Amino acid sequence: MINDKKILVLGMARSGESVAKLLAGKNEIIVTDKNNQDEKLIEELNKLNVKFIRSDEGTELLDKTFDLVIKNPGIEPSHPCILKAKSLNIEVVNEMEVAYHYLPENTKIIGITGSNGKTTTTTIIYNLLKLSGYNVYLGGNIGIPLSEIVKEVKENSILVLEISDHQLYNLKDFKTDISILTNLCPTHLDFHGTYENYKNVKKKIFNHHTNNDLAIINYQNKDSLDLVKDIKSNIVYFNNDINYYDNLGIYLNKELIIKLEDIKIVGSHNYENILASLMVLKEFKIDKDIIKNYLSNFNGVEHRIEVVDSKSKIKFYNDSKATNPTSTLTALKTMGENVHLILGGMERSQDFHELDKEINKVKCIYGIGSVTERVKEYAESMGIKCYSCKTLELAMQKIKENALDNEIVLLSPASASWDQYDKFETRGEEFKKLVEKLFN
Repeated sequence: MINDKKILVLGMARSGESVAKLLAGKNEIIVTDKNNQDEKLIEELNKLNVKFIRSDEGTELLDKTFDLVIKNPGIEPSHPCILKAKSLNIEVVNEMEVAYHYLPENTKIIGITGSNGKTTTTTIIYNLLKLSGYNVYLGGNIGIPLSEIVKEVKENSILVLEISDHQLYNLKDFKTDISILTNLCPTHLDFHGTYENYKNVKKKIFNHHTNNDLAIINYQNKDSLDLVKDIKSNIVYFNNDINYYDNLGIYLNKELIIKLEDIKIVGSHNYENILASLMVLKEFKIDKDIIKNYLSNFNGVEHRIEVVDSKSKIKFYNDSKATNPTSTLTALKTMGENVHLILGGMERSQDFHELDKEINKVKCIYGIGSVTERVKEYAESMGIKCYSCKTLELAMQKIKENALDNEIVLLSPASASWDQYDKFETRGEEFKKLVEKLFN
């Protein structure tokens, strides 16, 4: 518990709001953000004696009288206010670390991280535990801050948390009972500087583990295997010769759990996500009939290779969640020929040549975002026609001119959205609205 502290919350968003409310009443709290906030929210915080001050960097607000800085996970370690906090020896944490200390001691925590597949894996685990009658809560990077739900968590509950590298970065005491590392590939290097730094942050999902805690690792992902060589967890593997999938189905301990024909979502990436999920659910002895019924109706996660309905004969897929090239490569593997690919977003030194193995499926590329010109350079190097559209709306208008019946339009940007959108979900929603506006 945190009491009688002077705290600066750096960055509002949902996590900043939630942690401020959690700590209100027993602490002096100032929330700062570079953007103006909704007046109703400011009034609500004021009633809790939480002060909001708009500031570009927050450095002028911070001095040695503060005890703690709670930063939004997306704020980079090199942010001037974070550097100033360190120079003043003020501890910097995030809302998940704070909220962890408010959980009942016997809460069982399942944490899911990885470069790709986190949200799908988290969703499957949560829903199947809930369907099986467990008292389970969902939170984390999936959009629900832990500090928002922590007071609801009852004794002997299960907490299923998607945890991003940005959230892991400032964790200190936080500990899971079961940790899943879905896979690793180079991403978010603008935040971490190097791939080694990124991997070492991901390793924090196993912090404070002993042999009584479970680590679930992708055996086919070499970087994951290398990373966990010295962790103290009880390690179990998926994608090995015991827990695997083939053309027929998904197996645990070489026993067929569900046939692929009974699973609604398709693609090797989804089968890996399901397999990782079932490795957790095996610990809770979930009934196979519940698993089969759920997976036969599960449509997948919104914004991840999501089918977008249209009255036209063109096929539309919203894969806005693809914020790195590895994720876009996965999407392309599931596609047929004649793809119109919307590519680009925020500049993060991403290597588009990671798409080379599947780029022959792409008929035309439409560059958007701050990396538009690099997208065009990549397309030209691969001999693919490209339009420098800058915005999603202009890309969709150009696609309306070019796309033919039975061809595929895929929004899979291989880039973060923050240069033009507050989050990838907003980008995906705009794509779906443009399909409705232009093609229905």
